[in-house]
Amino acid sequence: MLSDVTMIVDNKRAARIAVSSLFFLTGLCFASWASRIPDIQQMLKLNDAGLGGVLLALPVGSIISLPIAGILVSKYGSRQVLLLAAIAYSIVLPVLGLAHSSWQLSIFLVFFGFCGNLANIAVNTQAVGVEALYGRSIMASFHGLWSVAGFTGAAIGTLMTGLHLAPLYHFLIITLISWTIVGIAMNHLLSNIRSENNAPSLFGKPDLFLLTLGIIAMCSMICEGTMFDWSGVYFRRVVEVRPGLSGAGYAAFMSTMASGRFIADYLTTRFGVKKMLLGSGLFTATGLMIAVLAPYFLPSLIGFMFVGAGVSAVVPLVYSAAGRSKIMTPGMALATVSTIGYLGFLFGPPLIGFVSQATNLRIAFALIAVMGASISVMSARIKVD
Repeated sequence: MLSDVTMIVDNKRAARIAVSSLFFLTGLCFASWASRIPDIQQMLKLNDAGLGGVLLALPVGSIISLPIAGILVSKYGSRQVLLLAAIAYSIVLPVLGLAHSSWQLSIFLVFFGFCGNLANIAVNTQAVGVEALYGRSIMASFHGLWSVAGFTGAAIGTLMTGLHLAPLYHFLIITLISWTIVGIAMNHLLSNIRSENNAPSLFGKPDLFLLTLGIIAMCSMICEGTMFDWSGVYFRRVVEVRPGLSGAGYAAFMSTMASGRFIADYLTTRFGVKKMLLGSGLFTATGLMIAVLAPYFLPSLIGFMFVGAGVSAVVPLVYSAAGRSKIMTPGMALATVSTIGYLGFLFGPPLIGFVSQATNLRIAFALIAVMGASISVMSARIKVD
């Protein structure tokens, strides 16, 4: 009996490590690409407008993949889809370094976004299964490793740039690392997750619960996308820091976002999902308003740290709740929520640009604070504990 219990504990620990490593893989591939965007822009002689148009191809690929990912995961299982998607994601990465024109890069980025989000849905479905084995909240720690991979990929990219290594060879190194991770993890992934083999219709109608979760994710992703794309601009134009400090706000945001994900599971176990989501929205809105009302270096830095802490747990908690849907399989539920949520990444940053052009950047950030407050408002309307 004791040996059986030990085997169960070892198996679920191995599954958790395997899923964690694949979260790391997806984050590493994405960060590796992002770290070399300036070099690729220079190689292809793209101006800022041209680069902006090319970069739109990646979220387009992600959105195209979402309904397809739900069907594939539901029909064939998240393990098989994850392994194939992870390998494909790492294969497409070096192909990006082969692009000789903007249209080639755009096509490659559509495939990169497609494979990346296919892996994202599959690995989150695996995470839902592992969380069920543990019987407590552990989803945020998986997403925390994605953030750690982001830091790691950025550091490697900086090193490769300093060594003047072409993006193609840099990306090939990441591909080899990715294949190693897949080879080690593949035998420890979960083979069967609840209802995975009972594929619903592609056009299955989500209930109000899933729609609300999707809106919560969308509001959070709008805030995240704003921080990713506009935090440096805000510090340069509004806070008016010297050029060397323009990235301070982004660094502050990322530090609390990454660290917040490693304590979010403990806090969720103690306070519950609903209170965590309510608090997340409050932190996000408060942080943005601090930066808007006191646009000076220290207050804005603190405000951006609040935003990072606020958004850190939202998507992991929403994905975890969606994975427990009673009307859809985990893969379809995650794809449904992700489809709505990703609209925030797609339309949030351009919205900031339009509002800022019509008014100013502070007003645009105040509008995003309303999106942060909406996380709390929407969370109050659902039962998730």
